[in-house]
Amino acid sequence: MSAPVSAAGGVLLAPGAGGDPDHHTLVALERALAPLPVRRLEFPHRSGGRRGPPPRAERLVPFIAEQAGAMCAEESIDPASLVLGGRSMGGRVCSLAVADGLPAAGLVLLSYPLHPPRRPGNLRVTHFGRLAVPCLFVSGDRDPFGTPDEFVTHTAAIAGEVTHVWLPGRGHDTRPADDDAVVGAVRSWLEATGG
Repeated sequence: MSAPVSAAGGVLLAPGAGGDPDHHTLVALERALAPLPVRRLEFPHRSGGRRGPPPRAERLVPFIAEQAGAMCAEESIDPASLVLGGRSMGGRVCSLAVADGLPAAGLVLLSYPLHPPRRPGNLRVTHFGRLAVPCLFVSGDRDPFGTPDEFVTHTAAIAGEVTHVWLPGRGHDTRPADDDAVVGAVRSWLEATGG
């Protein structure tokens, strides 16, 4: 696969709350986007083999900002050209960091947890109105963390251009067989947005 035609300087990806940087989708993205610099993060509560519960997403925002700064410095990337995102909580934390002012070219949000399963009133969208960058949401159309209709309704608050890609018949967790579809969506979005 050829490298994407994109103005992105690099991509920073964070895993879900119980995941790690070796999640098959994150690895597939790193391979497919080469030679674009891609960094897969491990959250502090999971490092060194620890299995502690994740802290509140808001408490991980400084970690994302620190890691983004380090990647930009080490790879000579303009911070405004860095695309951030990841799976589930990882994407959510990146979106919170960008809403709080972290420079970014865009957000790639895979299986974004719009709300906890069976609790649609407990929304995680209060920061959406502060997002002014292009955003790609890739989710299963049967994800209990948010239905397609709920996503369309709530992402309307985002000032940046929003793209939705639905994985038919999939829930919150993707399978390795889904990686080609996810990679294709991310590559197409990068090429289309120049982000």
